[in-house]
Amino acid sequence: MGNLLRDLEQREANNHPISVAIIGAGQMGRGLVAGLVAITGMRPSMVIDVDLTRARDALIHAGIASSTIFTATDVQEAREIIARGDFAVVKDYRQIPKEGIDAVVEATGVPEIGARAALDAIARHQHIIMLNVETDVTIGRILSKLSQQAGVVYSVSAGDEPGATVEMVEFARTMGFRVIAAGKGKNNTLDFDATPDTVREEAESKGASGHMFCSFVDGTKTMVEMTAVANATGLQPECRGMRGLHLSVDQLATTFALQEQGGVLSRTGIVDFVHGIAPGVFAVVTTDNEVIMDNMVYLKTGAGPQWTLYRPYHLANLETPHTVAKAVLYHDVCLQPLQRPVAETVAVAKRDLHAGSVIDGIGGYTVRGEIMTYQEACAGDALPIGVAEGATLLNPVPKGHVVRWADVQLKKDSMVVALRRLQTLWLDEEVHAKS
Repeated sequence: MGNLLRDLEQREANNHPISVAIIGAGQMGRGLVAGLVAITGMRPSMVIDVDLTRARDALIHAGIASSTIFTATDVQEAREIIARGDFAVVKDYRQIPKEGIDAVVEATGVPEIGARAALDAIARHQHIIMLNVETDVTIGRILSKLSQQAGVVYSVSAGDEPGATVEMVEFARTMGFRVIAAGKGKNNTLDFDATPDTVREEAESKGASGHMFCSFVDGTKTMVEMTAVANATGLQPECRGMRGLHLSVDQLATTFALQEQGGVLSRTGIVDFVHGIAPGVFAVVTTDNEVIMDNMVYLKTGAGPQWTLYRPYHLANLETPHTVAKAVLYHDVCLQPLQRPVAETVAVAKRDLHAGSVIDGIGGYTVRGEIMTYQEACAGDALPIGVAEGATLLNPVPKGHVVRWADVQLKKDSMVVALRRLQTLWLDEEVHAKS
């Protein structure tokens, strides 16, 4: 790998900046557009959103002159706009041209859109960077496999908590530490019963949609993010839903210890979230190497035998350009799932659900997400929340109960459902081949 800043400066000097298409001009997409404008050697050549005004505003607020922004109605028109050095806005991700775009960033948070947009990008041989972790935890394995076959990068973005946590875990492991626990600080209050209506006022004050912000408050986003970390690192949730303790940074190393050592854990190698340390991410680590232990004490990181590595911030979409640039320049990946799944975020009823009702998906009125081990999810026939939207209930599901595959008729024209089934088939074939 080269020097990122120097290589980007060279792209700028050669008048060949990395050209990026951004799908979704909401809160995350707007910040990403601004970051790409500010960074030398990169440009947000295309912004895709069903609201064209929002797409244009993302570029204008980032400092792009309105006279250089044009609406495209088809792929050919988009290609021509980008080729002459202007900026294209479109309503549909299917209007992204093959020529003139190096990488696509999916920032909608909707699994179905993420699935379709990622497949399209891979078919065009463009790198696909996911700010859509919801899609990754549902079908990330198959998207990763398809991207490898196409010779492009599939990666979850740096900067968001999953990417930042995985980077910390890898940092620790490459120094020879064992990771006892890793996770994130919880930014928002936790209310399992939250709906878009109950959070609307706060969501609007923060420039977020009601459904997106509801997924933060009802815990789904945290569960999805830690599922992504688990599936990329092999760390597991210790219990369904994780512990979600209220701790300070100074308490992490002693609390995330085995019970016989005075901590709370029944086993090590876990993911969790913590109230009180947001917006940071952490890893509690240890080692049996006495020289390394002595060095940690000498470096004033604590007395041990466990230490906390803590990053007191994550810069979310503002760090995404780093992932894009590393994918284009070096074929580098920030986060992608391991071959074998470790955890699942499953659908749990927010209220009593009746047969015949339709699940409205993530951040809605009917279900929330809860993490559990993949083995537990399989044993309980638990339905991944990423495939739940649009499903019709065949059986009633009481509030607080996990929705099962057997309880629903899945949406027939759903791409994310089709890919999930294919991913499961591939996984089963790999397991049988090795047995």
